[in-house]
Amino acid sequence: MIADRLSRLRREMEKRNIAVTIVPTADFHESEYVGEHFKARKYITGFTGSAGTAVVTATEAGLWTDARYFLQAARQLEGSGVTLYRMGEEGVPTLLEYVKNTLGEGETLGFDGRVINNTLGRKLRELAEAKHGALHVDEDLVGLIWEDRPPLSKEKVFILEEKYSGRSTGDKLAAVREEMKKAGATVHLLTSLYDIAWLLNVRGGDISYVPVVLSYLALRQEECLWFVQEEVLTEELREYLAANGVEPRPYESFYDYAAALDKETVLLDPKVCNYRLCSSLRESVKTVEQMNPTTKMKAVKNSVEAENIRAAHVKDAVAVCKFICWLKKNIGVLPMTEISAADYLAARRAEQEGFVDLSFETICSYGPHAAIVHYSATPETDVPLRPRGLLLVDSGGHYLEGTTDITRTIALGPVTEAMRHHFTMVARSHIDLAMARFLYGCTGVNLDILARGPLWQEGLDYKHGTGHGVGYLLNVHEGPNGFRWRPSPERTENEVLEEGTVTTDEPGFYLEGQYGIRTESELLCRKGEKNEFGQFMYFENVTYVPIERELMIPEEMTSAERKYLNDYHANVYKTIAPLLTEEERAWLHDATRPI
Repeated sequence: MIADRLSRLRREMEKRNIAVTIVPTADFHESEYVGEHFKARKYITGFTGSAGTAVVTATEAGLWTDARYFLQAARQLEGSGVTLYRMGEEGVPTLLEYVKNTLGEGETLGFDGRVINNTLGRKLRELAEAKHGALHVDEDLVGLIWEDRPPLSKEKVFILEEKYSGRSTGDKLAAVREEMKKAGATVHLLTSLYDIAWLLNVRGGDISYVPVVLSYLALRQEECLWFVQEEVLTEELREYLAANGVEPRPYESFYDYAAALDKETVLLDPKVCNYRLCSSLRESVKTVEQMNPTTKMKAVKNSVEAENIRAAHVKDAVAVCKFICWLKKNIGVLPMTEISAADYLAARRAEQEGFVDLSFETICSYGPHAAIVHYSATPETDVPLRPRGLLLVDSGGHYLEGTTDITRTIALGPVTEAMRHHFTMVARSHIDLAMARFLYGCTGVNLDILARGPLWQEGLDYKHGTGHGVGYLLNVHEGPNGFRWRPSPERTENEVLEEGTVTTDEPGFYLEGQYGIRTESELLCRKGEKNEFGQFMYFENVTYVPIERELMIPEEMTSAERKYLNDYHANVYKTIAPLLTEEERAWLHDATRPI
């Protein structure tokens, strides 16, 4: 099947004299996850992971993906004719290096300019120009061969009330307009679905697990145009938009609007705005290229959002605690698999008032599957759970009060001493970061060593970030804050950790073919004392679910780590026990006993 699709794509390339074609995992808005209509890379390679880029030539096809997906991609690409390029591994060329080495003198490089951001698009243009070649960017070649392609999503839009957002749309628009003045911009072109949803206080469902609305936005000092699909505009929504000075326009007319701009100064984020959009701007248009002002604004949760987030995590903890209690009581008694366990957890979340959706596809991985960092069970890979070994469950929910993301590793029965040692090591890593006290001005790169320290002391590591920002009823992976051990030009962990930012704390350890361990909670950044040395900061842990104490080796922990865990567990019991049944309270009491 994949071979046939590659063959048909190559015929389209040959018709247009395209030597190299790039197919990313992207929509027109540089979203992390994409709707079914935009899964062209999945269609052409068969790899289903959420991140990866395909490159196709007349004789070769390659897929570039990161360490989270190495095992999954290797399995899914087997026999497809697509070669896996493990990003970041020694001796593996980057995508740009590969294209540079593969594109011949005077040849044409092709990609759909709507799904490549302008920063990358310019690099590709420079690469083609250096070879005296050309770009072909005005067609979606995969779309030409994808007969049963799903249509663009047009899911229902709802208005997020101010009691949840904590800030009116008018106030947000005024704040962005002030930033436009500072930048000297007359027009701001906004294409990020997350930023638009935050700015307009609307939510939708056009991407699975991400409550956003397919749209673009153009903002001036006296005008706000929202380019959105006509089908989603209810009378209530039209009235709301009119009350806030927002004029709806057809979604597909955005490019014509941008191309008609003349002698304007346009503020845009080149890492988000796509190449087609930016290259369509007239020469008379001056651009101010910087991070969207809304990106930092939405990352810093206001006091209403912070209080709501705490409430969301209490609801979420009730669901997760009910799930773990059920798991412990019924493992080996009732038949259960990775998928049925994930379904049970999803049902417990759905019972909570204000629940909107899961925040991502649940990772419920047993035994060796847990060593695959972003494994999600399918009917083909689903396995029964047995009363032994480890189960890793990474899951989350969207509530009107906010978004959650939590991972717990659970003992289903007897475990080895090696498992307990590695679990304790990861728990220590998690706790050491959660206990951080630091001066204002620190970034995620400054603090990441706190989490990796216990593993690095033993010559071990995990090949993923330690943490990411979390949106408010938005994308579960939100910038610009995060924890990572080295900065990257593609990422934003060099941004200062501000009061009100929410960041996950999720170190892990993985032994291929054996087991995986990860512990994850969300941390709310808070201001601490201010003295002659400066403003100190700390983290409030807003996740209220016990960490598996029976897997701990207390003797391997410092007294400070043990105290933190005991205090944390005391707070979990105090907060969640009143919301559980008598049987569940008994389990929670045991699960939160001091070590």
